[in-house]
Amino acid sequence: MGAITNQIDVAQVAIYLFWIFFAGLIYYLLRENKREGYPLESDRSGRVSVQGFPAIPPAKTYLLPHGGTQTSPRNEKDSRHLAAKPIASFPGAPLQPTGNPMIDGVGPGAWAERAETPDLAVDGKPRIVPLRTNAAYHIEHRDPDPRGMKVMGADGGVGGTITDVWLDRSEALIRYLELKVDGTEAEDGTARTVLLPINFTKIDGSRRIVKVQAILSTQFKDVPRLKTSTVVTRREEDRVCAYYGAGKLYATPSRSEPLL
Repeated sequence: MGAITNQIDVAQVAIYLFWIFFAGLIYYLLRENKREGYPLESDRSGRVSVQGFPAIPPAKTYLLPHGGTQTSPRNEKDSRHLAAKPIASFPGAPLQPTGNPMIDGVGPGAWAERAETPDLAVDGKPRIVPLRTNAAYHIEHRDPDPRGMKVMGADGGVGGTITDVWLDRSEALIRYLELKVDGTEAEDGTARTVLLPINFTKIDGSRRIVKVQAILSTQFKDVPRLKTSTVVTRREEDRVCAYYGAGKLYATPSRSEPLL
């Protein structure tokens, strides 16, 4: 029953069609996966484009939820100067920083050139905002309020004082702490303020201190600053987080040395 010929039946045709569909699905997903990050740049020459199989898909334009469009893939090369050089001549050799790795965007301190616009919530307003501009939110009374706490770096020194918290309105949680950096007071009495990602902190409510092991107390002054005091763009977020990420490897010379 169900035989088409003496050698082929409906079940056999169905399984063949499924195999063909599944192979096509894998091909499609692999190609769509190359809309971001491709083509790769070769270590041998900047003129070599590495795509692999399958090749990158044709450009497609997407409508963004809050207006505007985005075309992907974009065959654009990163024109930023790389402040690092390979330690050997073979392709893929590790890079050795040639400048200040904390701010040069190399290794764990690398960041993507994202849009200079804030991440938006579903209502079209900035998603991450300081608590001082949003009276509808408050810190749960059973949690320690970090405002007013001293920030202690990996060297045990005090780098600044927490002045505010930046919350994620979509997730209802704290993303950043804002701190006033010690020793950066100007003639008018104002001091430099920078952001500190909450994931790089350990808040000690009993001692009223915020511990940061990623960087030293003297390195808070070099954290990338924001263009405005109430809005953080996506690129600024990447740069701030990259700075603390770089500190995990480059804050002290010993961190980038072998253990043995």
